[in-house]
Amino acid sequence: MAGVWSAAVAGSTRCAALDGRAHDVAVGQIDIGNAASEMTERIGQDALQADGSRRPEPLMDLKHAAAAVVSMANLPLDTNVLFMTVMATKMPFVGRG
Repeated sequence: MAGVWSAAVAGSTRCAALDGRAHDVAVGQIDIGNAASEMTERIGQDALQADGSRRPEPLMDLKHAAAAVVSMANLPLDTNVLFMTVMATKMPFVGRG
């Protein structure tokens, strides 16, 4: 089901970006993977992996995710980042969902 949700969000992002052009509205999607916070504390200690094993997931500093959001927000309206993925470098999979 995660793949369907992901495709729906990506499609909505594309549609909103295209529709917003005429109104100087820039739309972008940021996918943030494993930013260290209270929500990810548990997976930083123990998480079910795709191979069925349990081990800690790599985490990144939350300030890097925030910096990505600020970077996109500070772009002029004639420039856009449509999709960005910010994740811990050692995450085992990209877009596992």
